[in-house]
Amino acid sequence: MAKIRLGVLASTRGTDMQTIIDEIEAGRLEAEISVVISNKKDAYALERARKHGIEAVFVDAKDKSREEFDKEVMGILKEKNVELILLIGYMRILSSEFVNEYENRIMNVHPSLLPAFGGGMDKDVHQAILDYGVKVTGCTIHFVDESVDEGPIVVQRVIQIAEDETVDSLKDKVQDAEKKAFIDAIKLFAAGRLKVEGRRVRILENEN
Repeated sequence: MAKIRLGVLASTRGTDMQTIIDEIEAGRLEAEISVVISNKKDAYALERARKHGIEAVFVDAKDKSREEFDKEVMGILKEKNVELILLIGYMRILSSEFVNEYENRIMNVHPSLLPAFGGGMDKDVHQAILDYGVKVTGCTIHFVDESVDEGPIVVQRVIQIAEDETVDSLKDKVQDAEKKAFIDAIKLFAAGRLKVEGRRVRILENEN
């Protein structure tokens, strides 16, 4: 089976991406990361990509509209024949044109069990979860649509919240769950086992 070609859009460290790279290099994931693109010149995700021989591209957003910037990014993704786009700590809202062009082919990770605690970023989400006093949280991989954190849910992983949980300890737990969830989601997509029906993503039986 041909390896699925991934494109990563990242604005920060790309921690979850490292797990994907590791799984690919270990032969446990039939995929290749064709390109990593960032809107931040000093994003460590770019350096992480270069260390593994993956093409890393900085696209400057200065003096460009969202549509102009996204058109430039899409041009790179098309040139690399990217089949699935992963948003990993990507600090930009995608334009309608981008979302429509890659409908049900863009996955984002969010550090909560959506639809709960959507909209926030990173430690702000974990703080809100602890403040609310919920007993379980987790992470969500979802397809991206034109809303924020509201696209069809692909994979969720649940973790228990300890009595003495802190924002940092919770972040570590959730990030571990994110790494596993991303691998699961990529494998399901690559195997053609995801079928989107409205808001629902059905996971089809494996034919093998």
